Amino acid sequence: MQRCAWAGDDPDMVRYHDEEWGAPVHDDRMLFEFLVLEGAQAGLAWITILRKRDGYRKAFDNFDAGLIAEYDDAKIKSLLEDPGIVRNRLKVQAAVTGARIFLEIQQEHGSFDSYIWGLAGGKTHVNQRTSAFDPPANTPVSDAMSKTLKKRGFKFVGSTICYAFMQATGMVNDHEMSCFRYAELTR
Repeated sequence: MQRCAWAGDDPDMVRYHDEEWGAPVHDDRMLFEFLVLEGAQAGLAWITILRKRDGYRKAFDNFDAGLIAEYDDAKIKSLLEDPGIVRNRLKVQAAVTGARIFLEIQQEHGSFDSYIWGLAGGKTHVNQRTSAFDPPANTPVSDAMSKTLKKRGFKFVGSTICYAFMQATGMVNDHEMSCFRYAELTR
């Protein structure tokens, strides 16, 4: 079975590639989780975040935005002492602020799903990658998404992070054409 070269042979990366990456996500909680995790990755390797994912789920109440939006200074302090996550004050605070904005968007648009997928054009954009090195770091769509999310007050949502978020949640199918997931996800 051929898969994208970036997955390598690390079992966590292979599982993530084979089961999640590029599959369309329309669940608000999962979209929020990916947004927080992609932001947490800034400056780090994805495998670092992937290996801390369970720690994030525990520390951040399984990404329940309603609970996270209520985090106070004491909770943030405890998160900064939790070795199960990346202990960066700006990234932790960004998750809390992001939860509040996420809830506002849900109220305004009925769901975060309809809002964020609308920013990405409403459907999966299928690319025809021949190599793991083909994808750009950002696109005009991720540029616009980043600008819009920043304007709303989100942090750690630069264009590169937005593009990675779009890839992870299936807004973009960047699997290599020779990868078995490319065929599965373009059916």
